Amino acid sequence: MSDPTVPPPVTDGRSRLLGPVEVRELAAELGIRPTKRLGQNFVHDPNTVRRIVKAAELHPDDVVLEVGPGLGSLTLALLPAVAGVHAVEIDPVLAARLPRTVAERAPELADRLVVTTADALRVRAADLPGPPPTAIVANLPYNVGVPVVLHLLAELPGIRRGLVMVQAEVAERLAADPGNKTYGVPSAKLAWFAAARRAGSVPRAVFWPVPNVDSGLLAFDRRDAPPGDRVAVFAVIDAAFAQRRKALRSALSGWAGGPAAAEVALRAAGIEPLERAERLDIAAFARLAAARVPAAT
Repeated sequence: MSDPTVPPPVTDGRSRLLGPVEVRELAAELGIRPTKRLGQNFVHDPNTVRRIVKAAELHPDDVVLEVGPGLGSLTLALLPAVAGVHAVEIDPVLAARLPRTVAERAPELADRLVVTTADALRVRAADLPGPPPTAIVANLPYNVGVPVVLHLLAELPGIRRGLVMVQAEVAERLAADPGNKTYGVPSAKLAWFAAARRAGSVPRAVFWPVPNVDSGLLAFDRRDAPPGDRVAVFAVIDAAFAQRRKALRSALSGWAGGPAAAEVALRAAGIEPLERAERLDIAAFARLAAARVPAAT
């Protein structure tokens, strides 16, 4: 990967990007049939990947972490815009082919790419050689989109912003504010790390194979977490939403050690005991975690 401080400007060029014919040819060469297990739906529309790169608002000195690059459609669009792309691919066949695809279609950008064969849910900062990532841009597998985003934000503090493509309803939940009917565990936990917003929709027709669900873009910007221990805060979020229809005094009974103890913690955190989980922002959950009285031993 080249020095991220002085990346030379490169225009993307229309010939370097993958279209429907190139995607199918690459898949046939590799003997790949996209699998639901790995959430493989390959983007084959150059205009879509250009749009994603533009919406990501990347800087020339950014190092992008791309999860699940697949055949390289998005990778080829990212490389001209940033100092480097670190692609994490779980499929060893795809991971092995990606550097050659870049070398064939954009040889002047090949030194900006690093590929790691790994599961993004288990990857650690130490697994990623070179400059640390500053942004995430990815077409995430539908079945692991939320845990991947949360894991990477926790593991890689240098990531300042991101744009990910996920199932449309997942994007809606992740971007939801307190009080919204779709606000829940994913949105509350993401709010610990970042401010999120919807950034558009993606039509099904740009994928091969065509998925049976709609896709959406989610953008986020890192912000300072509230005071407190993340593990403890996430535990109270899980407990509160496990029985989201109940008032918090009841919903948090098991977490606190009984309804009375839950009420004490809630009042200490400045929260009405009859409030419901979907009304609390991440700062309130942090105050609540801090107010819990440990059970006597």
